[in-house]
Formats: sequence, C-alpha cells, structure tokens
Amino acid sequence: MEVEVKLRLPDAAAHQRLSDALAPHHLRIHLQENLFFDGASGELSSRFAILRIRFYDADARCVISLKAKARLVDGVSRVEEDEEDIDPALGRACAADPCRLFDAAASSRIVRRVLEEFGSEGKIGSFVCLGGFRNVRAVYAWKEGLTLELDETQYVFGTGYELECETTDPEKAKELLESFLKENGIPYSYSEASKFAVFRAGKLLP
Repeated sequence: MEVEVKLRLPDAAAHQRLSDALAPHHLRIHLQENLFFDGASGELSSRFAILRIRFYDADARCVISLKAKARLVDGVSRVEEDEEDIDPALGRACAADPCRLFDAAASSRIVRRVLEEFGSEGKIGSFVCLGGFRNVRAVYAWKEGLTLELDETQYVFGTGYELECETTDPEKAKELLESFLKENGIPYSYSEASKFAVFRAGKLLP
C-alpha cells in the first residue's frame, strides 16, 4: 500500500514560490512521460485498477505499474501499487502497439499478473492505450527524513501543480507540510483527485 500526502497548488506562481523555498533541499529533477493501459473491454478499470508505463528522462528508465483501489481523502492518498523496471525499448513498443503487452508477459511479472488476475477466465482479448500526460518532478530531501516531490503536470487541457510526500505517518507529514506552506505564504488545498482521475475527467479542478 502506497500512502502519500497530496497538496494542490493553485497556479504557477505558487509552484515557483514553493520551488524557491525548497531550493536548499533540492536533489534532482525528473522528466516523466506517463501512459495508461486497460483491457479493450475495461477489464482493469471495471475493477478499479489501471496499468501504467512511465518513462523517465526520455528513455533513461522505464517503469511499469499496476495501481488499484485508489482512495484520496483530506489530502491523503492510499493506493495498492506494484511496479517493476522494464526495458525502455519494450515500453516504447507497447506504447506504439498496446498488443505488444502480451509479448511483455514473458519478461514482466506485472503483465503476467494483469493477465492472470484481470482477464476473463485468465484472458484479456486485447489492450488499449488510454493516453497520458507529461510531468516535471523536482525531488527534495526535506526535514524529518521526508522526501518531497513537487510536480508540474502537463495535460493537453492545462497544467496542474501538486506537492506529494510518501510517508508511513500521513497526518504528521501533512501537519509539517501545511505549517511550512503557511509560513512561506504559499496557498494550497487538499488534492481531491489523482492525476489519472484528472486526466480522465479531461479538465483541471476549479
């Protein structure tokens, strides 16, 4: 179970102000490309799951993830997640032709799991790519041993800004983050939807 605090920033100005405040803790920046897949008959989404392929920094790294049963309440996200690295060339092949995911089953534990757990009688007739979005993620080593991720997510319909922190103690982490944002005069709200949910809705939250 992945547990994260997710705080939404209203605009680019708030994002820049937070980036400046966190600058002493900066570690790295990742350029991410996220693509999502389902069975052609909605075999995954009908059971509140989705398959994601994420490319890091062009094709320097590729990760395939199975995410399921996501819940987001008061800025705290809980989701069942299983992921593994795959060959970026294979990831690109699957992006170009989603049916190549069947070939990926030979080397990917997660694809095999998808076929076994979500197929009808162990079978999925075909896969479809739902599309996706790009994300610029700045990573920071913050206090209390917390790692923060400041995201600028680029959808075709607009750009969203969010601060995330994976933690085993979400209430404490949320309290620390809210205090920091208030001290630096940075407006925020609790995220009400995951990036994938925003992508599927086709619009940014007001």
